[in-house]
Amino acid sequence: MITLAQRIEQLRTDAGYSRAGLASALGFPKGAFDKFETGRATPTKEQQAKIADFFSVSLFYLRGESNDPTRQEDWIDMPVEEDEPGYVPMPSPRAKAKAPKADSPAQEGGSLLDSLLSGRQAQAALRAAVLEVLRSPEGQALIAKAVHKELSRGR
Repeated sequence: MITLAQRIEQLRTDAGYSRAGLASALGFPKGAFDKFETGRATPTKEQQAKIADFFSVSLFYLRGESNDPTRQEDWIDMPVEEDEPGYVPMPSPRAKAKAPKADSPAQEGGSLLDSLLSGRQAQAALRAAVLEVLRSPEGQALIAKAVHKELSRGR
């Protein structure tokens, strides 16, 4: 996984700025990017937002949490086409299923899958995978469609 320091260095060099030149362009202290890129200092939230705005990337991309540089403002305002292929409807609420009887040993403690998913590491890995999918262009398109559909329902 790429770090914040590595991403800042990559964006700066790709844009052709020196460390001092970028600091000057953003109004940061002269040695700020020396410290940011070597990991001796971490930019504040405000500084991170300023850097992300300067390079027109999302904060997720800047922090190395995503490989998609798309900014939220860029995809959330995209027009949504009705009945576009790939649309996934929201699940309808279901009646609660009856709990299984604990007749067998496997059901007493839950299924094997339940025990695997109850671990913190598995939950963290599943959460990270879901967030990565939601941050992808396809995931963002699905979110935009769902929001648009919900907003149009209220009219």
